[in-house]
Amino acid sequence: MAFAAFATTEAQPQAPKRKSRIALFLLLPGILYLVLFFLTPLISLTLTSLQVPSEFGDIGQFDYAFNWQNYVDVVQLYWPHILRSFGYALVATVLALLFSYPLAYFIGVKARRWPLLQSLMLVLVIAPFFISFLLRTLAWKQLLSDESFIITSLKALSLLAPDAHFTGTPFAVIFGLTYNFIPFMTLPLYTTLERLDLRYLEAGSDLYANPFTVFRKITIPLSMPGIVAGTLLTFIPAAGDYVNASRDFLGGPDTQMMGNVIEANFLVLLNYPAAAALSIILMAAILVLVGIYVRRSGTEDLL
Repeated sequence: MAFAAFATTEAQPQAPKRKSRIALFLLLPGILYLVLFFLTPLISLTLTSLQVPSEFGDIGQFDYAFNWQNYVDVVQLYWPHILRSFGYALVATVLALLFSYPLAYFIGVKARRWPLLQSLMLVLVIAPFFISFLLRTLAWKQLLSDESFIITSLKALSLLAPDAHFTGTPFAVIFGLTYNFIPFMTLPLYTTLERLDLRYLEAGSDLYANPFTVFRKITIPLSMPGIVAGTLLTFIPAAGDYVNASRDFLGGPDTQMMGNVIEANFLVLLNYPAAAALSIILMAAILVLVGIYVRRSGTEDLL
């Protein structure tokens, strides 16, 4: 009996090790995927950002080195594009939040009593995803061109100057960013507001709080996870966007963002170290800004 008890106590500590091995085995495909398709390209991009031009090579030929001056050069040369990218992304994110929150609130809270209307409005929010991002932006370029019905009508009503242009302006780029990323803002907000317990709102009214106070004290704090998720899903891709600000779409020479500069350095100028350095700077800046924002908003569990 004593020997059996001793054997039992010796065998018990082996169970956690076995479970940990099984968990590691289950995680192995995901770890390999991250290593192959995230870590490896990131290391390659970092090494490329430190390269120097080849002494005897042609244009686009570089040698591996540790030339940190590449980062200094791109910041000095492209700092307006860096500021413009984050400025446009911030304004577009705020505008998308202002447009999306009432829409998500109506779908998730007010339309609960009409399931058919709720489903229809959700389909309308998701419908733009069935059309290419490029085609939607190109369509807006046609609609907002100088010869379009919208612009000519605004000029005829004296709401725009006769020589005014919409495309190629910062307003057009911000408009395109806001429009294209509204679904990314609306869906997380809807997901949070759809789970909102309406009894909290009723309790606030029973305590003689006016509708604005109920909205400010109850609805917004309870929907904060959706706000944070939506703003992140909007701000991060908007900061690196290169379609809306492109000259071929809604942008112009004075509206170029970091994405346009990275594209030009990679595909036109063949300056791979500069493009890679800008990409690293963009990623690092977004990580810092997102970390600060999430911690300040009190939703650290999203990190």
